[in-house]
This record gives sequence, structure tokens and C-alpha cells, in this order.
Amino acid sequence: MRNIFIWYGQVNTDIKGFFITFEGPEGAGKSSQIRMLQAALTAAGRRVTVTREPGGTPLAEAIREVVKTHHSREAVHPVTELLLMEAARSQHVNEVILPALREGAIVLCDRFFDSTTAYQGGGRGLERAAVEKLNVFASLAVVPDLTILLDLSPEKGFERASHRIETRGQFDRFEAETLTFHRRVRESFLRIAAENPARVKVVDADRDRETIHREIMELVDELVR
Repeated sequence: MRNIFIWYGQVNTDIKGFFITFEGPEGAGKSSQIRMLQAALTAAGRRVTVTREPGGTPLAEAIREVVKTHHSREAVHPVTELLLMEAARSQHVNEVILPALREGAIVLCDRFFDSTTAYQGGGRGLERAAVEKLNVFASLAVVPDLTILLDLSPEKGFERASHRIETRGQFDRFEAETLTFHRRVRESFLRIAAENPARVKVVDADRDRETIHREIMELVDELVR
């Protein structure tokens, strides 16, 4: 059953595409699985849009740079961080996600509002109800048709992340957080999955890439066929 997007009493009835999000901890392999899925869907003749959060538009990417790499004597407070995430999301949904869905594309997004609930809610300890209310507000009530949660322990995720070429020993503000923080994030993700079993599918990320890809393809085929 397709999600129906409702925004202040207005129902979006012109959504022709599918919205698939990828969630999970650092090092879970989201980027690799998105690339593999994009290739498979494109080869099957599907129109695919790949994007990410925070980011996806020039303005949202500028916000991403601040949120992920800001290091100075002035701290980024949790509420400030949350509001910046939501500002980037509003721009992203308006400029990229909704237009692509209206044109019939399958949108693959590396993180969406579940990450905000997990990181700013679970990780930072902000009130979940407040976070989720802002998620709805910033996303225009857009809900993914399918969310792939690549589950991996923080210990394994850090081990993988430390070997990524793009990391080169330098970690962003979230990667540099403690294991305790990332354990809270993982617990929050799993809680979200337990509460939304029809939408959020947990995929064991501690396996080889091809095995994971096959499982994801089965989930996606069931959605779009």
C-alpha cells in the first residue's frame, strides 16, 4: 500500500514514483548498496534519482558542511543541530524529492528523517516527540515507501569507517562521537524498525555485499513490481 502524503489538510495525489530510504550506523555500507541498487534498477529500465541527507541541493549541502564538520570554540548545540538538519530537509524535499516522485522516479535517499530521530533524538537525547513533529513539518509529511535499515554494531562500523578512503583518519562530528553515543543511535534505529515493521526492514549489514544486495533487491522488487 502506497503512503499518502498529507500536508496541512492537502493530499498529494500526484505521486507516481517510489521513495526508498537507506538508514544505519556509520560504516554500515549504505553508499555501496545504494550504488548497486541504482545500477540494477537502471538496467531494468527504471528512472532513478539518488540523493542524500543532509544535502541533496546546493543550499542543503552547505548546511551539511556546517553540521558535519564545524569545529571551533563555539559549540553546535543539540537543538541548533536539529534545526539545521530540518532546514536542509525542507529544501531537499521541495527541490529534489517531491519533484522526482511526481515525475515517476524511484528516489533512493541516503538517510532521511529516521536518522534525525535516531541521532538527534536517541543520540543527543532530545525529546522524541518534538523531533518527530519537526520531521513531519520539514518533510511536508513525505514518508518513505520503504526504508532499508542496514544494522551493524558500532564497533564493527567504526572498524569499517576507519578504512574508508574518503575518511583518511579524519572523522566528522558524528563519526568522532563515543561508542556510547552510537549505541544509543543503534538502539533508536531498532526501536523505529520495531514500531514500523511494514515500512522499515532490518537487513544484517555484517555480511558480504552481494548477499546484502540480493536481500535488498527482493524487498525492492516486492514494492515496485
